[in-house]
Amino acid sequence: MPLNAAIVSELRSLLGDAQVLTSAEDLAAYSFDGTAALIQSPGCVVFVNSAQQVAAVLALATRTGTPVVTRGSGTGLSGGSLPVAGCIVLCLVRMTRILEIDQANLTLLAEPGVTTLQIADAAAAVGLFYPPDPGSMKISTIGGNVAENSGGLRGLKYGITRNYVMGLEVVLPNGEILFTGNKCVKDVAGYSLKDLFIGSEGTLGVITQVLLKLIPKPAAKKTLVATYSRMDAAAQTVSDIIAAKIIPCTLEFLDRTTIHCVEDYAKIGLPLDCEALLLMETDGHPAQVAEEAAQMEAIARANGSMEVRVAKDEAEANRLASARRSAFSALARVAPTTILEDATVPRSELARMVRFVEEIAKKYELRIGTFGHMGDGNLHPTFLTDERNTAEMHRIEQAFHEIFDEAIRLGGTITGEHGVGVAKKGFLPKFMGDAQMRVMRELRKALDPHGILNPGKMFD
Repeated sequence: MPLNAAIVSELRSLLGDAQVLTSAEDLAAYSFDGTAALIQSPGCVVFVNSAQQVAAVLALATRTGTPVVTRGSGTGLSGGSLPVAGCIVLCLVRMTRILEIDQANLTLLAEPGVTTLQIADAAAAVGLFYPPDPGSMKISTIGGNVAENSGGLRGLKYGITRNYVMGLEVVLPNGEILFTGNKCVKDVAGYSLKDLFIGSEGTLGVITQVLLKLIPKPAAKKTLVATYSRMDAAAQTVSDIIAAKIIPCTLEFLDRTTIHCVEDYAKIGLPLDCEALLLMETDGHPAQVAEEAAQMEAIARANGSMEVRVAKDEAEANRLASARRSAFSALARVAPTTILEDATVPRSELARMVRFVEEIAKKYELRIGTFGHMGDGNLHPTFLTDERNTAEMHRIEQAFHEIFDEAIRLGGTITGEHGVGVAKKGFLPKFMGDAQMRVMRELRKALDPHGILNPGKMFD
């Protein structure tokens, strides 16, 4: 639906003609994100270069009642940056400056359009470390990471995006700019407002600066890959590693379908006669790394691992780690439509959950490859399908319901990384319950009384 001509004219006056897109051809590229089978053309797309420009757009939107959907690189997997009809897509990808690296306080200040990999590389250049590493880190932006509270492969040991955000500059729907948080390690003055905006999926404000905590770079790292004839044995290995008081930086798994797709895609040299593959990485002081790697190898063998391969150098370590990092890309080559989901259960229930997904695949005659973060219970059942096949898409929807219901029954959650967005908002009330839903609705209404920010996302 086209945007009112008067609003477009005012946007051009505020930002300049080159920063406002309205043609159908231009809008097509912003009509979807990384979520399969969802598409909606916006009213227009605007590019901004500063918090002041964001404030001006939001003030106009509030005054005219125009919905606004904030967008970074569009890599989201729950429809969080999917436009709504007649909306302004507020694109932040041109706000790409790293404003400061403070080595004395171990912080980095960046604009929202900086990619996660650029953050990590900037930290590494001065001997520091930014641990969160979502699978899309080469192209996902730090603003989007904060809005979705992204995780990654190193979440077991190092935590997720929330654990590294010390402060945020946020533009509120009325155009007011606030900065919440600071460089202080300790600060308990008032409500922790920054935590309210982290994971809010663009429904409460627009993030225009992010102050991140950095940590010293680990001195050493060791990578191992173990293969198993049974998923249960891989899961027991994980339980035994944790019980041995070892917290690896990475503890990932791939199932048989994913292993075959990855090997066909990346030619890493993975064995094809196994049911499960476990990627294990430990980092820290060299002596500790050597000891933990030896312990993990012994635990894997004690649990019947068919083979344990220990990387001899960094090049081999990167090659082995790419088996997990390329999982989604490898699966995406197999079918016209790839639907990457996520659900999280307590670690102790992960093997049971993987078996349940396998049963669901058989029940609904679906092809599903499953991989994920075995160390923190987060798995990614990935549906290989064709969105033009209406009957199969209906069966996939039924499968979703059963998978998320089972995750909740096992004490887990409907999403560990990807967010709620459009794709999962129907499941949220069952997971949250009436009281939590009421509080979230009241918070959203208090900050965005006119409902202009990302309407229809997370909940109606």
